[in-house]
Amino acid sequence: MLLRAASVLFLLVCATSTPAMERALEKEVLLDATVDQVWQAWTTREGIRSFFAPDAEIDARVDGAFHIFINPYAEPGMKGADTMRFLALQPKTMLSFDWNAPPSLPATRSQRTFVVLRFEPRGNQTRLTLFHTGWGSSDGVDGKAWDATYAYFDKAWGNVLANLQKRFAPGGQPIDWTEWNEQMKRMSAPK
Repeated sequence: MLLRAASVLFLLVCATSTPAMERALEKEVLLDATVDQVWQAWTTREGIRSFFAPDAEIDARVDGAFHIFINPYAEPGMKGADTMRFLALQPKTMLSFDWNAPPSLPATRSQRTFVVLRFEPRGNQTRLTLFHTGWGSSDGVDGKAWDATYAYFDKAWGNVLANLQKRFAPGGQPIDWTEWNEQMKRMSAPK
């Protein structure tokens, strides 16, 4: 009886001291494109420009550049994901990269999170799964900043994947960034 009570107490202590599950964003989209096409969209400058951002520097190899320029006219370090890197690539199956918050969220911008994309063929379609993790805690001094960053990316990744889906929809075309670029030029011009 004493042994059973000690065992129960041990299990209770272990259960309550186990850390909470890591906070993560997980999104999925079914694309009207082959895995080859979707892979090219994520691993080439032309592909990134077709749905994600107006410019990029892409070197699809481990530790290669995955620099996404949301505002190509901003000063270095403020263009978007200026210094991101590929972390792993398993051709046409999985890729991962580090990621940071946008300049509008300076409290968490200096930190890095990471994103994993998985590519699964479905006939002439591709199921793409995005998993984004590495978030700071909701507790403590930076808790609200991390919550804001998480909320930002919950919406942003939804938009990125919707753009990718439109890109590969029947009759879909690459995004025309002309108007966006003009807006970014005006915003970045010296005052």
